[in-house]
Amino acid sequence: MALLEIKDLCVSVEDTEILKHINMSIGKGETHVLMGPNGAGKSTLGNALMGNPAYTITSGSIYFMGLDIKEDSPDKRAKAGMFMSFQNPLEVPGITLSSFIRNAIMQKTGEKIKFSQYRKELAANMEILNFEESYKDRDLNVGFSGGEKKKAEILQLLMLKPAFAILDETDSGLDVDAVRTVSAGIEEYQKNEDGALLIITHSTRILDSLHVDHTHVIVKGEIVASGDASLVDEINEHGFEKYINE
Repeated sequence: MALLEIKDLCVSVEDTEILKHINMSIGKGETHVLMGPNGAGKSTLGNALMGNPAYTITSGSIYFMGLDIKEDSPDKRAKAGMFMSFQNPLEVPGITLSSFIRNAIMQKTGEKIKFSQYRKELAANMEILNFEESYKDRDLNVGFSGGEKKKAEILQLLMLKPAFAILDETDSGLDVDAVRTVSAGIEEYQKNEDGALLIITHSTRILDSLHVDHTHVIVKGEIVASGDASLVDEINEHGFEKYINE
């Protein structure tokens, strides 16, 4: 049984159809990459999978761990083990990064966690991301640079250990060093053999050091090609022109 099964999914935003008959099957431990030009519908798929109410599923199904989650709220999907990092993470004044992550873990598990154990694990993961430890006591994303916000997102990924994570344009706006650091965090997540990833990107920089099982190309809301990691290399060399002009 697949961890996530997307069947004939169509999605609209304000009566405009964006996604057309999307089919995808993601197994435990697999890393899938969704690539395509700007405006192709990549982020729409991520938002639809997480239950963003601005995106309307007009037909099709989404099964997660064998259950139809199409009608589930975003928080219910998160508690079930789904996670999404955003292109532009929101600033949340009044709650520190550390408190936010700790509360999220307790909401997900329904259990209290030992503070000493939590701080130790948090510090270890911040070190992996080359993330200055003082940031844990700062308000979530407030005054953070673009790179620091992305590190905070990957830190949440490492701490929450979701069964399935959607990374939406995580490398967007990052310099080479920041991409390398974020990629190291994603590699750390991949060490969890059951954890699955859907990496949404129009670039290939973040994929250089990552293991990729399947690659999908989306153009104008439709998946026009699927393959293995070699498809990333092809796009890196030739771009999306071949698929746009088909």
